[in-house]
This record gives sequence, structure tokens and C-alpha cells, in this order.
Amino acid sequence: MTGPLAATPLTMDGLPALAALLASAGLPNEDIATAGRCFWRLDGPDGLVGYGGLEVYERDGLLRSVVVLPERRRKGNGRMVAEAICHEAVMLGLNRLWLLTTDAAGLFERIGFEWAERSEAPPGIRASAQFAGLCPASAVCLRRDLVQPTR
Repeated sequence: MTGPLAATPLTMDGLPALAALLASAGLPNEDIATAGRCFWRLDGPDGLVGYGGLEVYERDGLLRSVVVLPERRRKGNGRMVAEAICHEAVMLGLNRLWLLTTDAAGLFERIGFEWAERSEAPPGIRASAQFAGLCPASAVCLRRDLVQPTR
């Protein structure tokens, strides 16, 4: 991967492609059209790299649906996609991000996420579909405090 990723907000027309890629990666996609979810398409200079999304709960966000095209995996692109979504969270004014993962804790730890107990998440996050049942109880909970830009 060369160059930064450009994040484009996903419209309803883009959701089927996201849903298909999530399904092929074994990630939950049942609720992506539900209100309150924001997704972005991430493109590099040579085209689509992947997608990522957020659910906003006051000043906290749930990072979700970070997925990279199969041919772009294992090249640092997952990290770039996740960082781009973290940047979008900062632009939305969020203070902290939470996530659940079954197999990518290492990736998220490398970009500043720390292990947390599910019970530490705010009530809105804990009540989300991801926490309430889409992700298995065995999924690891992680959080990251976001640094807000100085004005």
C-alpha cells in the first residue's frame, strides 16, 4: 500500500458490497442498515482497500466492521483502515472507542487499543447489537481513548 487512504461516507447503495465483504470474512453484517451506523469506504491511490464503521453513543463510539479486501490483507492495510476510522471518530468529537474482536486483538493493540472488561463499556455500547449478541461472548473487548485536536 502506498499513500494515505481516502475515507468516503457510505450511502445505502454501498451497503450490499460491504455486507458481502463482511460475510466473506466471517464478520457480522445483519444490522449494517440499521439507523445510527456510519460506514466509510477506504480507497488508496490504486482503488478500494476496505471498509470500517462506527456506532455513536454520546461521546463514545463502537468501532465495527473493519474489513479489508482479501488480496490486500497482510500488507498493513487493516491497520490503515482502522486508523482512518479512528480519525473519523475524532472528527465526530468522540472521546473513546470500544470494539469486540475474536481474532484481531493484536492489530488493534498496535494502534493504541487496550484490553477492557465488557462491563466497563458505557450502557449504550453494552446494549448495542454487537455486544448483545452479534459477537460471541468469547470476543475480546478493547477500548482506546481518543486525542482531540487542539483549537
